Formats: sequence, C-alpha cells, structure tokens
Amino acid sequence: MRHAPNAAALIIAATLAGCSGGIFDPKGPIAAAQQELLINSTAIMLVVVIPVILATLGFAWWYRASNGRARRPPGENYEGRIEFVTWSIPALIVILLSGVIWISTWQLDPRRPIGAKAGALRVEVVALDWKWLFIYPDLGVAAVNQLVIPVETPIRFVLTSATVMNSFFIPQLGSQIYAMGGMTTHLYLLADKPGEYSGFSAMFSGDGFSDMRFIAKAVPAGDFNAWVKEVSGAGSVLDDDGYAALAKPSKAVPPRTYRSVRPNLFEHIIDQTVSGPGNAGIGAAWCRPVKQAGG
Repeated sequence: MRHAPNAAALIIAATLAGCSGGIFDPKGPIAAAQQELLINSTAIMLVVVIPVILATLGFAWWYRASNGRARRPPGENYEGRIEFVTWSIPALIVILLSGVIWISTWQLDPRRPIGAKAGALRVEVVALDWKWLFIYPDLGVAAVNQLVIPVETPIRFVLTSATVMNSFFIPQLGSQIYAMGGMTTHLYLLADKPGEYSGFSAMFSGDGFSDMRFIAKAVPAGDFNAWVKEVSGAGSVLDDDGYAALAKPSKAVPPRTYRSVRPNLFEHIIDQTVSGPGNAGIGAAWCRPVKQAGG
C-alpha cells in the first residue's frame, strides 16, 4: 500500500498531460470561459447523477436475493415525500443548468466583441481544399496554413469557404465555428499568452482533411509588426492568377506568405462561390441565385 500515493500521482499526471494543448489548457479568455462552463455544467449534473448511481447500487445490494431482511409492504403504492424529492431536485437542476447555459451562451456569442485596450485586428479566413488562407486586409498581406496574431489583441475573424462547408477550430483559444460557401461567419478570439497553438479543420471535407492544419502563433506586438514588415518585403503576390493556382485541391501544403493581396479578394471569393465558376466547388450549387422570370 505504500506505493499507492505514487501510483495515484502518476495516474493524475498522465491524465492532465493528455489535456495539454487542448480545451483544458486555455490560452485566452474565450477558451477559459468555455472551460469553466463545461466544468460547472458537469458539476451541476453530477448532483443528480452521483446520488442516482449510489441509490441504484444501494437498492441492488439491499434487495439482493440473499438478504432476508429486505421487505417491502405490499400495501404501499405511493409515497408523496419520495415523489417530491425525486422530481423536485432534478427540476431544480434543470432550471439552474438552463440559466447557467443561457447566460454563458449570450456572453460567449461568437460575434460579441472582446473588450481590450488594443483595437481589434481583422483577419479574413478562407477554407480551401485542403488548406487555410488567412488574409490581413488592413495590412495588405496573407498567409497559408500560418496564422500570426499579436498577444492581448482581439482578433476579429471573418470566415467563408471557397469549397464545401468546413469548420475552423483553435482549441486553446476557443469557439469552433463553421465556414460556408457564399456566406460569412464571424468570430472574436484573443490570445493572452505568447505561444504556438494548434488549429485545424474539425469537419470532414475530403481526401486532404487530415492535413488541413495550421499553427496559430501568438507573439508580442513588436514581433508581430516585425513579421508584417518581413512578409511585406518578400514572397509572391496573391492576385487572381495566384489565387486560382492556390484554390486547386492540394494536400499537406506547407506554410507560405504573400507580400500583397488583390484588393477585396475575400469579397471576390464569396461572389465567385455564389455565381458558380469552376473553382467555386460544391458550395456554388447550394448558393447560386435563382433568376426570376423576366429578369
């Protein structure tokens, strides 16, 4: 028995190690709030679950075949006090859980801006086959499978898909959200600590789905400005021809940057997806406008 504490410590350490880099290792206020909501919701539900499990085991043990003392008077068909307890406690739990989730859902609305000293940085995200395109419209640069953001700065993501429906997720920063062809979704995130955080597609989208990953690198503001300056001075231009080549399906695409971007490329991608040219993908068939008679 003297080795029991050591064994318990090893089990706990191994369990916590599995949480590193995931939703239980938050590096931003959104992910931290979502972790707290998950833990609180689980704890509230356990108020009912644990007593039910214990009662089930207790009844099974007491009314076992070998227990001659277990007797149930045949005349008792209804007990109001028991009914009150078995129905009122779960009802209160449901009410409490509903209130907690409703408030948290409102507070964690993906479109809700994050309060911070620094102004929000807009990043346009395009899901392609099978890679992520990040456009910094206010800075005039772009990157593929590489997201560099300043620490303590709210990031305003505007997302769409140039192909099939996809899902954007950085577990340590929070809030998985969908990217859909011909449509835009909005998401605010913030990294409060420097580091490299794994991002990926959380929805199956074809052959190259497993390699549709990127690194979200959070750096101090000075390092971010230096990165923008470095990118602006080297690399290729993401114009119409460059985007047409990029939009072709490809797997395990290494990170790369573009020193300049065609004006309004994000809006052009949405229009192209809706109107349905060759590179619009399946999303074009879903979103193509209907031409009215006489129009």
